[in-house]
Amino acid sequence: MHGKCLCGQVEFEIVGAIPKLYQCHCSLCRKLGGSSSNTATIVGIEHFRWFAGQEYISTWVKDTGFRSDFCSKCGSPVPNPLRSAPYYWVPVGLLDEEGQLAIAAHLFVGSKASWDVIASPGKQFETMPELSEFVEFLHSDTHA
Repeated sequence: MHGKCLCGQVEFEIVGAIPKLYQCHCSLCRKLGGSSSNTATIVGIEHFRWFAGQEYISTWVKDTGFRSDFCSKCGSPVPNPLRSAPYYWVPVGLLDEEGQLAIAAHLFVGSKASWDVIASPGKQFETMPELSEFVEFLHSDTHA
């Protein structure tokens, strides 16, 4: 599935099935997207390809290691590699097609904004689960 930033300069593709989606409600993701949460998925590096525009990607890293990659032309968040793990974080709002995607999890529900009402189904985690278990969950066939 093909995706691109708002201005179209940064383009990428996910090869193969798209894993289930999650929404993160932590304060960093709220600030990153300017909303109640961000909606993303995690794909293996072997399933991710850049098409164009890597030269337009700027990176900001918080001292805690939180990383934000974005298009320097339009400001859209763009996929970025997860810390020392063989995966890419992909904001799914950049995908050109919707397909049969579903939100399977909500992260950091314990620190969501007081005005945030989680209306979509999915497993709720108070914080961030262990990464390998979470990736396995997103790539599994069940939502339980």
